[in-house]
Amino acid sequence: MSDPLVQDPMMVLAILLAVLAALFWAARQPGLQKLFRVVPVLVFCYFVPTALSNTGVIPLTSPLYGFIRDWLLPASLILLTIALDLPAIARLGRLAVLMFLGGTGSILLGGVLAYAALGWLVPAEAHEQAWRGLAALCGSWIGGGANFTAVGTAADASAATLGTFTVFDVAVASTWMAIVLGFAGRERAMDEKIGADRSAIDAVRERVEKFQAENARPTHYSALLGIAAIGLGGTALCALAAHALPALSLPRVGEVVNAFTWLVLLASVIGIGVSFTPLRKLEGQGASQVGSLFLYLLVASIGAKASFKEVLQPENLGLLAVVAAWMTFHALFMLWLRRRLRAPVFFLGVGSYANIGGAASAPVVAGAFHPALAPVGVLLSILGYVLGTVVGLLAMVLLKLIALTFYLPAAAA
Repeated sequence: MSDPLVQDPMMVLAILLAVLAALFWAARQPGLQKLFRVVPVLVFCYFVPTALSNTGVIPLTSPLYGFIRDWLLPASLILLTIALDLPAIARLGRLAVLMFLGGTGSILLGGVLAYAALGWLVPAEAHEQAWRGLAALCGSWIGGGANFTAVGTAADASAATLGTFTVFDVAVASTWMAIVLGFAGRERAMDEKIGADRSAIDAVRERVEKFQAENARPTHYSALLGIAAIGLGGTALCALAAHALPALSLPRVGEVVNAFTWLVLLASVIGIGVSFTPLRKLEGQGASQVGSLFLYLLVASIGAKASFKEVLQPENLGLLAVVAAWMTFHALFMLWLRRRLRAPVFFLGVGSYANIGGAASAPVVAGAFHPALAPVGVLLSILGYVLGTVVGLLAMVLLKLIALTFYLPAAAA
């Protein structure tokens, strides 16, 4: 594959900002508003960078994407929680937890069923590594990258296998993420259709919007500098502490609670702490808007990293079918569980991505429904980190049993 047309990180940043600016401009044009009511602008923020990276305009990998994840994600969490209303979020309660646990269970069960049903599509010589890679992917889809590595190491998966399943992870999970982001633009109609009780979610939004209206002020340099200092300065402090905490042997579960986990946790704590101070009035001068800008850049960078070319290689199509069926099972189960519980579609989105995407994606999905709800994604994603390795190891045992029973004897023969 030839080198991408644009490689310099700052030029890539300029392109992503131009894409976002053009999309939000287009969304305000009367002739295009019908389109954006059907397909929310956030979906375009995701897939336009995907198209650019997969056609060689911008790179699939860039230091910029790591910078956005490590710096702008924590900064956005701080800024989006400045006006946090903890009592209102606490009242979201039972349904959020049930949908999250439903996501965990369906990922475990879906992986086992998909491999048992479609493993025959995988080349015989690939089964020795296939179950190992699937186990690692289960750890990733319940917790995150640290769980992927932990379970993959426990399963003795090869570096090549882990590399292949990393691509599967990004491609398949990205497709489901785009669908979930699309739900954000139709949530009220979807919830009314099943009679979901939206009162708790609407209460959070109304209280945040009321606070914003009461404290709205013309934006000036001192306020913008204060917002930047709190967001990026707070992230810098969190980064220092996050790298020190593991060295101090503070609570960890293997490699699950790693430096990035601490970074997200500490950023959330700082944001919550600031929400109890007079600095929360910066919300009226654009704090959440700046946080949302960072969040949109994160969505664009995630989209830019999604590679679909390698996934479609002939030797990978059997495994791709297993992984796609796995995600389809999870998606259908979550849709069924939501209808059964009459839960708002917000709980489906955040419950699914607190598992699949962890702390890097759950706040994005939650924030797509409303910036005030982003902390819900953070809190549930931490629970996903804790469960990821344990459930991933259980999946490893079950997947190995399936491989030995149905596929490896055939491969040996």
